[in-house]
Amino acid sequence: MDKHNYSAPVSLKNIQVTDTFWKGEMELVRKEVIPYQWDALNDRVEGAAPSFCMHNFKAAGKLNREKKEKGNTFIAPKYTFRGFEVLPEDPKQLKDDEFYGFVFQDSDFSKWIEAVGYSLTQHPDPELEKIADGAIDIVCAAQQDDGYLDTYYILSGRDATFTNLKDHHELYCFGHLIEGAVAYFQATGKDKLLKAAERFADYVAANFGTEEGKLHGYPGHEIAEMALVRLYELTGKEKYLNLARYFVDERGKRPYYFDQEHPEEVKKGHEDELRYFYNQAICRCASRTRRSDILCVRFIYIPAWRMWRG
Repeated sequence: MDKHNYSAPVSLKNIQVTDTFWKGEMELVRKEVIPYQWDALNDRVEGAAPSFCMHNFKAAGKLNREKKEKGNTFIAPKYTFRGFEVLPEDPKQLKDDEFYGFVFQDSDFSKWIEAVGYSLTQHPDPELEKIADGAIDIVCAAQQDDGYLDTYYILSGRDATFTNLKDHHELYCFGHLIEGAVAYFQATGKDKLLKAAERFADYVAANFGTEEGKLHGYPGHEIAEMALVRLYELTGKEKYLNLARYFVDERGKRPYYFDQEHPEEVKKGHEDELRYFYNQAICRCASRTRRSDILCVRFIYIPAWRMWRG
């Protein structure tokens, strides 16, 4: 990319907020909010609904170890849909080989590590960084040999991977993992999570695209597109930018990809109507996305989205 023709965000490490109000809020996040969230991810907040997030990563890591130990005798889980939110029969007796929570539960960790990264750019905190490094070890231990990293399907059955893009948030979790990995790398220079995110991105790129034999779908919930542009900016690898462009271009094409996934949802006589408003898949530009257009996803849409998200 010609840096003379495009603006670029300033690194947060080169900015120090000194305003009394905002500095106080940032310290509140570092000292209270982030530790509270870490306790929540580990189900240590009394009275709060359990997250099961770190439980799932630990369970997926355990499954990986068993696979390596057993070799050819290992029997992988077969997928059975247990609901959009999976709850244990006995909350006090969790099974160490089962997934619990919402199908998108992995994203809780990714958003937490992203917040940690941003916080560390403003205030070095060795203890917080140590906790984050330990969490990253747990998450990376769950990654599959092929790069796939989504505990819902790792624990519930890889045979159903990418079969419900509309509802099951795999690419949403994938996008947030990249966002968190990039933020933590930019804050600390540590690349363990970043390498895991790249491996996952390589796996997604190998499975999605216009080529014959690849899936022609796209995320049911946006975030992966923006995250892939960030990964491209950091690594300079065009394949990530191309994958982001593909997802943007493919979204909203007729016939809808989600119709193929969920033909039962298409009412007879209403085949030509617009649908998938929530999934932002109702339209697309007349011309293919240019390089400059996809970069605008990063430089224009991302700041606005983050401002809305707070």
